[in-house]
Amino acid sequence: MLRITGGTVYDPANGIDGEVKDLYIADGRFSSKFEAGRTIDATGMVIMPGGVDVHTHVAGGSINFARAMTPEDHRRTHAFIRSKTRRSGIGGMAPTTFATGYLYAGMGWTTVNEAAVPVLSARHTHEELRDIPIVDKSSLVLMANNEIILDLLEEGEDERAKHILAWHIWAAKSYGVKAVNPGGVASWKYGNDAKHLTSKIDGYDHVTPGTIITKFAKMIDELGIPHPLHLHCNNLGAPGNVETTLETMRHLEGSRAHFAHLQYHAYGGDDWGNMRSEAAQLAEYFNAHPNMTTDAGAVLFGDTVTITADGPWQHLLYKLTGRKWGNLDVENETGCGIVPYTYRPSNLVNAIQWAVGLELLLLINDPWRVFLSTDHPNGACFWRYPEIIQLLMCADYRNECMANLPPNIKNKISLPEINREYTLYEIATITSAGPSRALGLSHKGDLGIGKDADFVIYHRDHDIARMFGHPRYVFKGGEIVIEEGDIRETPDGREYLVQPSYDPEIDKFLRPLFEDRYCMSFENYPVEMERIERSQIQDCITPESEG
Repeated sequence: MLRITGGTVYDPANGIDGEVKDLYIADGRFSSKFEAGRTIDATGMVIMPGGVDVHTHVAGGSINFARAMTPEDHRRTHAFIRSKTRRSGIGGMAPTTFATGYLYAGMGWTTVNEAAVPVLSARHTHEELRDIPIVDKSSLVLMANNEIILDLLEEGEDERAKHILAWHIWAAKSYGVKAVNPGGVASWKYGNDAKHLTSKIDGYDHVTPGTIITKFAKMIDELGIPHPLHLHCNNLGAPGNVETTLETMRHLEGSRAHFAHLQYHAYGGDDWGNMRSEAAQLAEYFNAHPNMTTDAGAVLFGDTVTITADGPWQHLLYKLTGRKWGNLDVENETGCGIVPYTYRPSNLVNAIQWAVGLELLLLINDPWRVFLSTDHPNGACFWRYPEIIQLLMCADYRNECMANLPPNIKNKISLPEINREYTLYEIATITSAGPSRALGLSHKGDLGIGKDADFVIYHRDHDIARMFGHPRYVFKGGEIVIEEGDIRETPDGREYLVQPSYDPEIDKFLRPLFEDRYCMSFENYPVEMERIERSQIQDCITPESEG
């Protein structure tokens, strides 16, 4: 058993805001009593639940594509040297599997959600997730451009499409569904995109992006998937795309939805020269519609590499920057694009993007519905989260940073007028309690009795970035994994899955389609359970469980 005494606890799941109290841990969970064992004195320190990243890219074909395209990053980045408690690994823009676990845990983050997995490469993704130490994992399967489902929607066979969707979730051994540029990646095969929700998708007479979005959200709700439709909107990154985002939100009224990396979807203007922030307009609508959650997709200045299944956008980014570019199609399912990128404070567009991410986090008034993310590695690397926390907690520091932006930016953003400063309670909400709830992981982000003993102890420090970047202790399942920056233990994390119910006759329907359309045989497509070590199947939501 373990007892933590004297610490100041911030536990939003239980309404505890800066209360000095003892915590007891037994068998990897929080307990109501302490009989005998080690005691740790945390007097004067801050205790929060372990961080939960609702949207990141850490495993699978896309991240390997990025690693291969950026060897220069491997040469200039920090390396973890093999020791008694760790294996070797490389950090940087696309860190290796072991470094990913070390870097997340080193900040106090204990659960991550890999946000984009094609079924065709899911087997390899799970191999990499298994190789990431310490943190627990989940993953989302890419489905909004799957030809078989789009064909069924075209034919009006929505019920069968729902069963096919459920089959694919379990075939991929995933936790939920990610929709990237719905219909746009399918149109990209014709050299086009899908920027308007009411326009027909190439190859279809009745299917539009709006059709896909509303029907996918409904199917996921009906299947009871714990995490709602995880949506990367159409028209990402383009000036004026706020209208597309607002239209998408209107399509989703009445359904649950999680909007991924909202910063990339909050722009006004009609070209790069008059691009402006529309975070205030978007936040106003979002605040009035509690059916939605979002992660910020915040941008920080510096080098990174962009990774997305949104092939049309990556091609445009390549044309805009002239940087090296890679793009591929995953047959009948999705795509993938890679472009290295540098965000510069002197670049007006980049400066607006930096401001928009912060504006959304500061203007959305409910920290239970907006979460810290950089869409790693797209906006910045996840290990830079402490810098964003400092920007959120200190208005004076934000103002200092804004002094480095182009002078003509002031009439394009609203950040200079925002004085809000996050509290420690709100930081614990956007980094842990909120994303845990959005993912449906009720045993995470919570220091209550019986919950997983994943938590972090920080030294109090006026340097907020240093405080959140260098915890005193990090605990995973009640075990010390990080102590003063040193890796003490590297336990294997769990992987969370859902198994929605579907018609067992679906196999007979799918088999001939696979023989006609796929290079892989039907039998080899689903991921075998034995490949998922330490798996935990989460229950689907039922009307009774919601009540």
